[in-house]
Amino acid sequence: MSKNNDYGNESITMLKGADKVRKRPGVIFGSDGLDGCEHSIFEIISNSIDEARSGYGNKIIVTKYNDNSIEVEDFGRGCPVDYNKIEERYNWELVYCELYAGGKYDSSPDSYEYSLGLNGLGLCATQFSSEYMDVEVIRDGFKFTLHFEKGENIGGLKKEPIKKRQTGTKTKWKPDLEVFTEINVPDEYFHDILKRQAVVNPNILLIFRSQDNIGNFTETEFVYENGITDYVNEIADSKNLTSVQHWQCEKKGRDRADKDDYKVKLDVAFTISNQIKRLEYYHNSSYLEHGGSPERAVKQAFVSQIDSYLKQNNGYLKNEGKITFNDVEECLILVSSSFSTQTSYENQTKKAITNKFIYDAMTEFLKHQLEIYFIENPDEASKIAEQVLLNKRSRENAERTRQNMKKKLVGTIDLSNMVQKFVDCRTKDTSRRELYIVEGDSALGSVKLARDAEFQAVIPVRGKILNCLKAEYSKIFKSEIITDLIKVLGCGVEVTSKANKDLSNFNLANFRWNKIVICTDADVDGFQIRTLILTMLYRLTPTLIEEGYVYIAESPLFEITTKDMTYFAYTEREKQHILEKIGDKKHTLQRSKGLGENEPEMMSLTTMNPDTRRLIKVTSENLKESAEIFEMLLGDDLQGRKDYISEFGSDYLELADIS
Repeated sequence: MSKNNDYGNESITMLKGADKVRKRPGVIFGSDGLDGCEHSIFEIISNSIDEARSGYGNKIIVTKYNDNSIEVEDFGRGCPVDYNKIEERYNWELVYCELYAGGKYDSSPDSYEYSLGLNGLGLCATQFSSEYMDVEVIRDGFKFTLHFEKGENIGGLKKEPIKKRQTGTKTKWKPDLEVFTEINVPDEYFHDILKRQAVVNPNILLIFRSQDNIGNFTETEFVYENGITDYVNEIADSKNLTSVQHWQCEKKGRDRADKDDYKVKLDVAFTISNQIKRLEYYHNSSYLEHGGSPERAVKQAFVSQIDSYLKQNNGYLKNEGKITFNDVEECLILVSSSFSTQTSYENQTKKAITNKFIYDAMTEFLKHQLEIYFIENPDEASKIAEQVLLNKRSRENAERTRQNMKKKLVGTIDLSNMVQKFVDCRTKDTSRRELYIVEGDSALGSVKLARDAEFQAVIPVRGKILNCLKAEYSKIFKSEIITDLIKVLGCGVEVTSKANKDLSNFNLANFRWNKIVICTDADVDGFQIRTLILTMLYRLTPTLIEEGYVYIAESPLFEITTKDMTYFAYTEREKQHILEKIGDKKHTLQRSKGLGENEPEMMSLTTMNPDTRRLIKVTSENLKESAEIFEMLLGDDLQGRKDYISEFGSDYLELADIS
């Protein structure tokens, strides 16, 4: 590729006007995808929230139309859009067409004290990123209207007298697909943000209207009379061990000695439950997905005070370690809603705050309140301490179990770690090694004698293998049969459960085999054992199936012998074909014996010899379908399963292919 050397003084350019947002939406909204589009919508909603919080209007209506356009209507004072003598420009130009312009920079008492939006970016940025935006403002006895297209105003400000006393702002716009890659914001997003705003803004009614494809509207209301207290009670759902505590305070301070003081309002509600856990943090009505200062304060305060209580009341055992926040979090339902006149967000998306003073103030406040709460409520303090200790000890026991299990599952097979009745092969070349999983000790004997000891190994299933489809991992890994099989495979297990994710240690590079061959009798019992083994592999090592390492060795159903030759039939159809082929020749026909009763020569010919055996490769082209089959075969309907196996158990034999 040729290099471009034309990089000079004229190469430096700057984005102007709407292009500052339209060409780089991710800088303002965090992304140019659906997340960014959602954030642009929230910027408009947040302005209405700020008005309502300041005492102007107690209702906000958000409408999503079926063409993906959005409308937000509030009943506040109405956004100032007329001529501004101080700035010598129209306010609509400043608010809708200038980044870093707005009414929240003024620190006077008449300005917004606590607000969601402080940067003067959101309203203008959303306008810039829209296909169109229509604004209707009612204030000062006039109705003002504005129309924008792709960041440009069309027609200027229109103003007409109106007798309507109700004031407010209505904004309708459509996010632009030239800016965002996706604009079809799901209803769930609106439900989520409006519910959260209702939680932290008591007695403000938030209404969401969603239009379907035929033009009808579905309306949902969100309002919490007592704010976060009602919300914590809702989350707990009467499953809390302690009463809901609700604490509030206001403090004043600064992040650094050289910075100005600012005010902080703290609002915290919590309860303890042994069934539910939830922690949510909000600041200036914005949901802090990544927490920041309030989250760190909660962690510090709760661990410190509960630990102090346990020490004072001899709650710890001798030499027992200190609790962690993980132990507290497991039983804590807490919602924090803080407000400040100065806020340091990690970025414009407002998912975390970094204010040092907020952290210090909230930590001190929570420690003090918890100390008083424990003194005044000894019964509840005891319940909290007991539950946290129980969580701690359960966590530590689970961790010890996991560590022991991990060692057990990935342990090497040597003289100090033998697997009962496992017979290895001689070669270490994994591209040749085959593992036969057989049904019981009798089959082990026959397969052991019939195998090629150079590259074929054998392990028997001792007793009935556990149904792994729905069993808890703790129960699965208590099964010696299963842990031995996993140990022999060598690759570890794939665990999807969050609670047991530490056990997931799968590494295909450690897989010791080229083929896993499941070898069971061709009867109902053999089919069920085969299905149980497959289910175990499907649940614990699905990659082995997906990568084509798992096979089924088919054993013949019939043995037909003439004077000159012995034939083996794997299906009724094959039996008939052989009988037609030998014609009138004298012969004997008998049902094939179980694997344990077969002669080694026959086992070698029909099951072990790569040149003559029949193997079916197990695939998982449709995992959902496979799961449904396993559910039917290994679910709770015992009789249904037996009926199915009896009727259809041999049908898949038709899929057999000569290896």
